Amino acid sequence: MPHSTAPRTAPSWRLQSQLEPRPDPSILDWLFDEGSLTRRLTRLSNDGFSVTPLFEGWQSLRADECAALDLTEGSEGWVREVYLRGHGEAWVFARSVAARSALQGDGLHMDELGSRSLGELLFCDQAFQRRAIEVCHYPQQWLPVECRAPELWGRRSRFDRGALSVLVAEVFLPTLWLAARAHPENC
Repeated sequence: MPHSTAPRTAPSWRLQSQLEPRPDPSILDWLFDEGSLTRRLTRLSNDGFSVTPLFEGWQSLRADECAALDLTEGSEGWVREVYLRGHGEAWVFARSVAARSALQGDGLHMDELGSRSLGELLFCDQAFQRRAIEVCHYPQQWLPVECRAPELWGRRSRFDRGALSVLVAEVFLPTLWLAARAHPENC
């Protein structure tokens, strides 16, 4: 079941220039790193990286997702929720969405990824253009029960290839910050 319960107030997604107060520089570095998060997590985990699918399927997209993808509110799309893990430990919760209309006939088979990383696929295809990274304190109601916590930093960005747009949101869990502090040489 996807984790899309409506929060009391919608998150305020902001660009780096709009952040006040600013988080710690080490957190900012992770939030606004424009490289592949999959590659960075693989490096931090010394190749102990894995993806655990939690939910994949068609559903109505959230209002903030529709706005980010320039869709009519309530549009249907493919939703993929996963944990990105280091040595079996959940480090990042990720939610990726794309409109049904854009996916049909595009050749991107989000429904066939399984335990492969969508991010790696997006970064390997030079045709995808990444838009600006936005961040917020991700609503805990949108997280799986086992990792819910207040004030977790999340980021999202939109990847465009022709008529296809994929919105990728990544929420950094406390376990990631512990691993990054324990192994700064791998960050």
